[in-house]
Amino acid sequence: MTEWITTDGLTGYEEAVAFMEARAAAIAAGEADEAIWLLEHPPLYTAGTSARVEDLREPDRFPVYESKRGGQYTYHGPGQRVIYVMLDLNRRGRDIRRFVQQLEAWVIAALAEFNVTGHIREGRVGVWVERPDKPRLPDGRMTEDKIAAIGIRLRKWVSFHGISINVEPELSHFEGIVPCGITEFGVTSLVDLGLPVCMDDLDVALKRSFDEVFGD
Repeated sequence: MTEWITTDGLTGYEEAVAFMEARAAAIAAGEADEAIWLLEHPPLYTAGTSARVEDLREPDRFPVYESKRGGQYTYHGPGQRVIYVMLDLNRRGRDIRRFVQQLEAWVIAALAEFNVTGHIREGRVGVWVERPDKPRLPDGRMTEDKIAAIGIRLRKWVSFHGISINVEPELSHFEGIVPCGITEFGVTSLVDLGLPVCMDDLDVALKRSFDEVFGD
């Protein structure tokens, strides 16, 4: 059984990490159910295990937290749905690549409920949307913007950290970093795409599509 937890308001990053670490340990010990935690953070930057110091463009803009998840720099803030995923891969198959693909498929399925087509791109972590409304790149390719980031950590084959999906964050806040180390593409949100979607709408889509992808 997977417990769904939704926290209103803004949750501090260190508080969230402490909860995830404790819950992941309890899951690994067989003392707690798996959990999906839906929340929002105050404005902050996190540095994953591959973060490069030069990608932190404005180190004094928001608090910066060292994170032991995979990936580079990410922004979290109000209007962004953070989905912390505490799942037991001991019983779901110890296949990290497949698990990340399932997370990607989950995001894409949830976005599809709003007629948004998400894409996975080789060498670019996260979920991307094409922007035919924007000028093409110099090489003629269609411009794409990132709508969701993925970064996980495993301990005893239990996952924590997870996904962030942009509903209506302040997109200028991403300018203080090079998001995930990628400079040629931008960042978007559901509202930036012209969709009147609120956090509750996305939560419903996430819960519905989770069962489709993970089979619970």
